[in-house]
Amino acid sequence: MNYPNLPKDCTSMLCRYLTKELFEELKDKTTANGFKLEQAINSGIENIDSGIGVYAGDEESYTLFAPLFDPIIEEYHGFTPTDKHQSNLNPDDLNAPNPDPDGKFILSTRIRVGRNVANMPLGSAVSTEQRDHIESTIIEGLNSLDGELEGNYYPLLGMSREVQENLIKEHFLFKEGDRFLASAGLNRDWPEGRGIYHNIDKTFLVWVNEEDQLRIISMQKGGDIKEVFARLVSAIKIIETKVPFSYSEHLGYLTSCPTNLGTAMRASVHIALPNLSKDMDAFKTITDKHHLQIRGIHGEHSQSEGGVYDISNRRRLGITEVRAVQDMVDGVVDLIEAEKAL
Repeated sequence: MNYPNLPKDCTSMLCRYLTKELFEELKDKTTANGFKLEQAINSGIENIDSGIGVYAGDEESYTLFAPLFDPIIEEYHGFTPTDKHQSNLNPDDLNAPNPDPDGKFILSTRIRVGRNVANMPLGSAVSTEQRDHIESTIIEGLNSLDGELEGNYYPLLGMSREVQENLIKEHFLFKEGDRFLASAGLNRDWPEGRGIYHNIDKTFLVWVNEEDQLRIISMQKGGDIKEVFARLVSAIKIIETKVPFSYSEHLGYLTSCPTNLGTAMRASVHIALPNLSKDMDAFKTITDKHHLQIRGIHGEHSQSEGGVYDISNRRRLGITEVRAVQDMVDGVVDLIEAEKAL
C-alpha cells in the first residue's frame, strides 16, 4: 500500500496525524492477529468526512500503532500515554436522587457500555469462526441472567419479519448499513454471529457483535438514573463471570473505536427543554460545564423533535463510570433549573 492521497480539506484526526513519515514507519507492521495499518485506516480513507477515521483490530493495535493512536487518544480524551485508567462501578458512590420526580422533563434514561471478549481480536480483525464462538460464549453468559434481567436471545440470522418489526418499533434492533463500520470491516458476514437479547420488561438489552462484541444497555422511562445504573452494573457483573472482558491498565475497557475507550460508557437522557433550546448559547454553556454532549433524539447527526434532546456524558477515558454518570446527573439538574426559570 502507498501513502493515501488525502484531500487538503480533510479534517479528520487520521488526516491530521498520519504523516508520510509515520505511514512509512507503520505500514509493514502486523499484529499477532494479522491486523495491519491499512485496515486500521481504511474507514477514514474511504469516508473522508469521518471525525476520527481509525479503528483498532485488537488490543495490540493500540501499542503497535501507538504513534498514530496515542495523539488521537490524547486530543480526544486529554489522556496521555503514561496515564492509567481507573474503574468504579459501585452504584452506592453515585449521588443521584431523581432530578425530575414529577416526570415533567425527562422522558427516558439509558446507560450503555461497550465490551469485548478478552484474548480475542476486536470486530475488525475477527474471523467468521471466532465471531461465531464469541456469540455462543456470550449466549452462555446471558443464559445465566435471572430475576428482572431474565429474557430471550434473538439471532439476526433467520429472524422472522414479525420479530424484526417489533424490535425496530421498540428502537431495539441495530441494522447493517453504517458505511464507517463497513469500511472498518465490522459488517463482514452480516447477519451471521449477531443478535440481540432483551429482558421481559424491556428495560435491559444486549447487542451481540455489532460495533463491539457486546453493547450492554439498561434503560427505562423517567429519570431514576441511579436505578438504571444499578441494573446495568448488576448485569455486567453476572455476564463477566462467564465472559471475561478485554481490559488494559492503561486504556481501561478496550473497544474498536478509540473514542469509546476507558469506561466505554454512554449515559444519556431524553429530555424536553423547549424554552432553553431557543437560546443554544445558554444551553451549551451548561452542557460544556458538565462535559456533556447534545444530540437529537435519533442519535448523532440527528435533529431535535419538539424541543426534546439526547444529553449524554462526553468524557469516557481517565474518569470512572460513577464520575461519567455523575457528570450527566449534575448537568441534567442544571438544565432543568434553567428550563424552569424560563
